[in-house]
Order: sequence, then structure tokens, then C-alpha cells
Amino acid sequence: MDAVLVVTGAGRGIGAAVARQAARAGWRVAVHYGSSAAPAAALVDEIRAAGGTAEAFQAEISDPAAVAALFAAVDGRLGRTGALVNNAGIIGGKFSVLTPDAGAIERVLAVNVAGTYYATTEAARRMARSRGGAGGAIVNVSSVVSRTGGLPEETHYAASKGAVDALTLGLARELAPEGIRVNAVRPGIIETDIHDVHGGRAFLAGFGPQIPAGRPGTAEEVAATVLWLLSPDAGYVTGALFDIAGGR
Repeated sequence: MDAVLVVTGAGRGIGAAVARQAARAGWRVAVHYGSSAAPAAALVDEIRAAGGTAEAFQAEISDPAAVAALFAAVDGRLGRTGALVNNAGIIGGKFSVLTPDAGAIERVLAVNVAGTYYATTEAARRMARSRGGAGGAIVNVSSVVSRTGGLPEETHYAASKGAVDALTLGLARELAPEGIRVNAVRPGIIETDIHDVHGGRAFLAGFGPQIPAGRPGTAEEVAATVLWLLSPDAGYVTGALFDIAGGR
């Protein structure tokens, strides 16, 4: 697979696992990060040491001008984008609807929803057949909270992921004539540092028995599904929402 894949928010967790697996599969990987420069650089070094191709790119994902500059930089350093994984996302803290943090709500929607839209716009412009592209694939990283409502005091995050689901369904229909497939994965409780806000490993250990599978999932398990959705094996799959939640 000699093509360029952009992974947003790729410095850690699910994004980093996707980048690693994609590089092993032959993708040239653009490792996007917002503020985590050191983890992104370390990931690029790791991929290169294993024989893969990767470059790190910084951009504020909620700023359309910055996202446009990001994809222009990818064009110059790796080549034309052939696939996109919209992984960048934040929880935005914990607070009750009775005492909301308006600034946090706006930031969550800007990163999780607007950022996904802006990155999709730039990737689709490069993939669209009507613009000289060869088609491509986009995978949005949503969350199972889009249908469960989320953990206590995190309904703002759940709402943002519900919007990502709606974007996935609508964009799949809009972009199908351009040869672009759009799908989403909806992870459940996954062992990543996003759960530090909940108590980290103690939270994961306590929540595990509540999951039908009896344990949290891993970033690598999510990444494996993402890589399948990017591959030609999923060539007739678009507009699908895949739960990766251990039966939750």
C-alpha cells in the first residue's frame, strides 16, 4: 500500500496504534499532533527504525486555515493524501449540566466535530475523482458513548461523538460518487491515557468487570479494524458505524 495516510491526533493512544499498523502495511504516514510534539517525534522515529515512512506535522485541528496548511505540508513532504483517520479528540473535562463550563463545551465541539469536518474537507479535495484524485477512504474515530450518553458529567463529549456519527453517515452518501468511502469506529473502554481524567488504571480495572467481554479493549484492537476499513478488502463498506466495545 504505497499511499499517504493522514492520522490526526496520532501522538498517543489509538492514533499512534493506527500509525504503527499503517506503516507496517506500507502506508506513508502523516503523524498529526496538536501540542504533543515529543510523543509524535518519538512515534516517527519508531516507525522509521522499523523500516516505515512517517513525518510529524503540527496543526490546530479546529482552525480551518491551519488544517489547510497541514494538508499542503503533507503534499510537499509525503505526497497526495489517499486516506484519512480522524482521531483527534478531547473529553473536555467533567462537569454537570447544572454547572456547565461553556468554554469547555465550545472547545470539545470545535476539536471533535469541526476538526473532523475540516480535515475531511481537505482530504476529500485530494481524493475526489472530480478533482483528479483516485478516490480513497476516511475513518472517523467516534465512541460508543454516542449511543449510551456517556459517563456521568461527560454528556458534552457524548454529544460531540453523536455529531461525528451523523457526519459519517451524511458524508458517506455525499462522497460516494467521488470514490471516497467514509466509515466510523466506535470504541468503548480502551486502555489509553484519555482515561487519566477518570482515574487511569484504577478506573480501567474497576470498569472491566462491567463489560461483557470482561476487560477493556486495547488501542491495537481498534487500530486493526481501522486498517481493515482503509483497505481494499472493505471496498464495498461505507456509511457504517463499527462498535469496538466488548459487547457493551
